[in-house]
Amino acid sequence: MKRMLQLLVVLCCLSAVYVAGEKPGIRARSEIHLPDLSGYVTLKCDFHMHTVFSDGAVWPTVRVEEAWREGLDAIAITDHIEYLPRAADVVTSSNRNRSAEIARGTGAELDIIVIRGSEITRNMPPGHLNAIFLSDANQLAVPEWRDAAKASHQQGAFIFWNHPGWERQLAEDKVVRWYPEHTELLEGKQLHGIEVFNGRSYYPEAHRWALEKKLTMLSNSDIHAPLNLDYHVHAGDRRPMTLVFAEKRTADAIKEALFARRTAVYAENRLIGEEQFLKPLFEKSIQIKKPQITIKGKQRVVVQIANHSDIDYHLQAGPEIPEVATPKILVLPARKTVLLEVRGKGSDAVGKRALELPYRVTNVLVGPEEPLSAVLTLDVLFGK
Repeated sequence: MKRMLQLLVVLCCLSAVYVAGEKPGIRARSEIHLPDLSGYVTLKCDFHMHTVFSDGAVWPTVRVEEAWREGLDAIAITDHIEYLPRAADVVTSSNRNRSAEIARGTGAELDIIVIRGSEITRNMPPGHLNAIFLSDANQLAVPEWRDAAKASHQQGAFIFWNHPGWERQLAEDKVVRWYPEHTELLEGKQLHGIEVFNGRSYYPEAHRWALEKKLTMLSNSDIHAPLNLDYHVHAGDRRPMTLVFAEKRTADAIKEALFARRTAVYAENRLIGEEQFLKPLFEKSIQIKKPQITIKGKQRVVVQIANHSDIDYHLQAGPEIPEVATPKILVLPARKTVLLEVRGKGSDAVGKRALELPYRVTNVLVGPEEPLSAVLTLDVLFGK
């Protein structure tokens, strides 16, 4: 019994030494694999987030490290101008630039672009606006929202409407409305973009307005809590982000791309945006490894299709074609290769020809409820 107790003591001591000597958690970045478009780099950005300098729950440097770990290129810290519930405990000065100033040191260390911004927090209309690329956020601390928007515009800021479908921002009838005040901002060149996606919410009305009124589409987290509390990042769950197609990886290039409306929404395994950007993004993600096949009569042939991106693409077949039959539903998992079964229909086709298989990519939207049309092209040699 005594020897057993001695053995247990030894084991406990060894266990304590092992635990005390364990290495701390590894700080690692998970890259997001999305192709670059011709002439542009695809940057992953989040332009709406909060820290303890307004109603967020983390220090500004934490926002930078979260972005680095999750594979982002740029963030904008957009603490509220008017709403400062932690002021008595955290904010010791009236400098509303402070959160971005603190974050930029860590941004330089981790190569994350940190953009100075602020949220102009007013009732509807016009609701909440974000102004980013500010030179001085303090100038936005004025009673009248029009003066705050004007001060942002005079600084050359990019201004966008936040969460237009947010329930707390809607009227009693819960209808998402475009108000005359938004037209006023748009015509005064003081409204440049709109959040089509905020947090977990997609706003079809905002998507439609972006297309109709030529507004830049944005997708942002509006994160307040530590990121891991809202998103299961270790299980592959990602915050929403704005894809910016910039000429290079700099703050100035991001600003130019935003004003030029070269963006897309990336959220919850969906892409939303204009066809001119989404079509090449999809096509550059997909590779048909050996598109040359031979089909005789009703022969069955398999084709390998690789998806090099981090998006699972969901395809639905378009109109049937007379020569071959293919699956009605085709899923191309992220960074995997799948087999596409192609069966001949015993048609009279003979000889070599390019065969276009029509599909719709159901999780890539070029308009509200309008999936991207795509074509998978095979070089087929038909024989009897």
